[in-house]
Order: sequence, then structure tokens, then C-alpha cells
Amino acid sequence: MMALDQESVVNRTETVAFITTISLVSLGIIQIILGETVSRSVSLIANGFDCIGDGFVSGIVWGGLRVFKKPADQRFHFGYYKLENLASIAATIVMFILAGYIMFRSYNQLVAPEDVQLPFIGALVAFLAGLIAIVLGIYKIVKCKSAGMSSVKLDAFNTIKDGTTSFLTVVALVLSSSGFTIADSIIGFIIAGLIITIGFAAIKEAGYMLVDACDGDCLMYSVLIKTYAERVPGVKAAQVVRLRRTGPVVQGELEIMVPGEMTISELDRVQTEIISIATQKITELERLTITVVPFEKEKN
Repeated sequence: MMALDQESVVNRTETVAFITTISLVSLGIIQIILGETVSRSVSLIANGFDCIGDGFVSGIVWGGLRVFKKPADQRFHFGYYKLENLASIAATIVMFILAGYIMFRSYNQLVAPEDVQLPFIGALVAFLAGLIAIVLGIYKIVKCKSAGMSSVKLDAFNTIKDGTTSFLTVVALVLSSSGFTIADSIIGFIIAGLIITIGFAAIKEAGYMLVDACDGDCLMYSVLIKTYAERVPGVKAAQVVRLRRTGPVVQGELEIMVPGEMTISELDRVQTEIISIATQKITELERLTITVVPFEKEKN
């Protein structure tokens, strides 16, 4: 069962994701309409699609968080945590598709450039979009970092990336107004490159979690749990520690060796103490299953 403080963080993150979805999609539509009908700027159109795509990413994360809060049931014994990873992968696929379209439009502008019309109006809209995205992204990182979920992390950095690309669009429009028409297509390529870079990092992290890969902090936690267990009186050795990350929490299995003559009450004390110490030291540890085997003294 999710702790109360964790649930409040998820609720707050869900609200911010919903606000981001509405804001970015609205700003994206405005930029696309302005870019297609008035400004004729590829970078403004690209940034508009990027805004809509980032809004869609936040929408996927928002939907994933709503499902994520459901408690474990008879079908999903370990809860719905990993649906958050699927949401992250789905969001990344959307990012890749948008990056491909932006590169296509940027290439057409490069080989057959068109003059940008009313660049300062487009620059003003892009600047406002960038400012809003940066504020939302920083808020997500500061207020929602304790959620510890890959899709939330992707959403936060993706929103900040959207603000960055909006400011790059401002630069492109200003340069285009000065006669550097090639800047419009170059910024379009840069925007697509940023999207692809963030997407690869996100899909790699989510994929590792789905296949229960244990690296980074997970490996360190394994060593710590083994050390904590071996310090508990009555434990002769801790041999096997298996951990996996599911969403914001870590679940694991531990095998310990105890004297064969240990009573059930003593064994219960040992297990309770190990779990208490491990969960206190490692706040992300939600569940630790302990398997016990008898310790046999070496024969002379």
C-alpha cells in the first residue's frame, strides 16, 4: 500500500501534469497557426509541434499517474507501478515521431528557404511559451522530485526542454529578421536533436526497469542490505540479495543463514530487525522478503 506522503506527492504531480498538458497544447496550437498562416516560420511551426508533443507527453504521464495510484489486486500482485514505465515509453515514441516530422520540415526549409514574415510577433509568442514551460518544468523538479518516478522525471525535463526550444525559436526568428534565413532551418534541426537525445535516455531507463535490471543505486542498495543483515545478532551470513525497482519503490529478496537451533520467535525477531533497519536506511525500499537457511558449522 502506498504511504500517505507518497500518495500526496503523486496527487500533486498529477495536477501539475494536467496543467502542463492544457498549457503546452494551447500554446502549440497558437504557434502552428501563426507559423503556417502569418509568419511562415519553420522553427515556429516546429516549436508548436514540439509544444503539442510535450503536452501530449504530460497527458500520457497524467493518465499513467491516475492508474499508478491503484492498489495491488488479485491480478497485479505487486501493484500498477510498472504501468508508469509503459507510459514513459509511450511518451518517448511520440517524441521520436515529432522529431522526425520537424527534421523533414527543417530540411525543406534548408533546400528551399522562404522569408519569415512578422518575425517579432512569432518571437513574442515563442518567448511567452518558453517562459511558461521553464516555470512549469522547474516547479516539477523542485516540488515533485520526491515522487522518484521515471515518467515524472521525463515530463519535468521534457517541459524544460520545451522552454529551451522556445527560446531557440526566438533566436531563429530574430536572426531571420536580420537576413539570416538559414537560421530558421538550423534551429529546427537543433530542436529535433534535443528531442531525440532526451527520448533515448528516457526509453533506456524505462526499458531497464521493465526487465528488472539492477544498476546504479540498486547495486549500492544490495550491498547495504547485505551489510545491515549481517550486523543483526543471530545472522551468520547474508548470501543472496535480489532487488528490482518498480516505479518509485524498490522491492527485494534476501537470503540469510542462521543457526539450525534458532527458535521461531528468535527468527521472527531477526527478520523484523533486518526489515526495520533496511527500510529505515533505504526509504525507497517498500518490501523485503527474507528466506532463511540453516547454518552448518564447518567440520574439522
